[in-house]
Amino acid sequence: MNSFNELWEMVKAECQALVSESIYNVWFKDIELISFNEEKVVLAISGFKKKIVETRFIDKLNQAFYNIMGFEIPIEFVDSLGYSQPEEEKIEVEDKSDTDTFDSFVVGSSNKFAHAAAIAVAANPGGSYNPLFIHGNSGLGKTHLLNAICHEIKKNDPNANIVYTRGENFTNDLIRHLAQKNMVEFHNKYRNADILLVDDVQFIAGKESTQEEFFHTFNAVATAGNQIVLTSDMPPKMIETLDDRLRNRFEWGLIADIQPPDLETRMAIIKRKAVKLGLDIPDDVIQYIAQRLKDNIRQLEGAVKKMQAYVTMQGLPISITTAQAAIKDIMVDTQPQPITVDKIVQEVARTYGVSADDIRSKRQDAGTVEMRQMSIYLVRELTGMSTNAIGKAFGGKNHTTILYSISQFEDKLKSRSDLREKVENIKKNVSDKH
Repeated sequence: MNSFNELWEMVKAECQALVSESIYNVWFKDIELISFNEEKVVLAISGFKKKIVETRFIDKLNQAFYNIMGFEIPIEFVDSLGYSQPEEEKIEVEDKSDTDTFDSFVVGSSNKFAHAAAIAVAANPGGSYNPLFIHGNSGLGKTHLLNAICHEIKKNDPNANIVYTRGENFTNDLIRHLAQKNMVEFHNKYRNADILLVDDVQFIAGKESTQEEFFHTFNAVATAGNQIVLTSDMPPKMIETLDDRLRNRFEWGLIADIQPPDLETRMAIIKRKAVKLGLDIPDDVIQYIAQRLKDNIRQLEGAVKKMQAYVTMQGLPISITTAQAAIKDIMVDTQPQPITVDKIVQEVARTYGVSADDIRSKRQDAGTVEMRQMSIYLVRELTGMSTNAIGKAFGGKNHTTILYSISQFEDKLKSRSDLREKVENIKKNVSDKH
């Protein structure tokens, strides 16, 4: 291992494979590696995040270190806001905004339109593609393109006021400023942006105050002739509970989607990552990995990093056998898993932009009741569970109540094409994910 940086980059790649993109970006991305020896790892993260990571995500970090190193090691956290390292011990952590450039983005048939649109926006901010709305599944390069736009604009105009945030962070920032009664600062921060980039904007849907603020923020930035770039896991028309005013504005400019890469693109991604890490991977090994990891660029890059770990830490040769070991855990994670009640409820919740707890609650407003009925109907359709078992899974409802819910929802399906479309999309998503 040439440096702590290489170890930490490989561990971070493992974390990205173990959790969703949004969770990684909020809770893992800002963690810094302070020190590492045979006795323990010391990580730093800011105060309020430190407690959450220690309690909710420590298992994921332990697993990531174990997957890379092959043995367990204690992890200690320090508060980055109050921690000062001796100068000689400081570790430089790779700044992804510098590495996620247009040159490092592998272009293929699945992403060339979004890539070209991003280049056009970076070359002429506030031009005809405003806003630029990029959508696609997690791990396909949306965040890479946002970082590339930032990098290119900074290079061309170092004084540009670029504001980069995520949907969840926009909400959290709003809550904090409301609590501090300092909305002037909040407005100045976002509404005066020359370039406003929001990753995972779908997370503002269903949040009334957040959407109201974002509506005015959008108007202020757009009216000033400044550029807005948004990403989401789905197009605006598919984001349930999104305010119609925002949906309309998101569709003003250009909408570009990113699809999973084809085989040739996947092989090119593996080759480029290998070159960057100084690995000479034979073509047959590259093809072996590319044929098995099909849907997520981050998994491809993670597999190459794991192979580097095997080579540098264990002295193993690069071969099909090494590749099999490198992708073993990823393949386990991506194999079809049984469709469960929780997975169905979570997908219904994601579709409507609410939480699974909302659906399982005792609330009786029309919207919640409909989502609950849809969940019960889909559980019956996709799992084959008995009505008694379904009732138990939904808080102890009896057989008659479950039958009534299913009957009511089936009646709605007969007359409402919007519900039929949602049901089919949810079925497809649950099947694709599991």
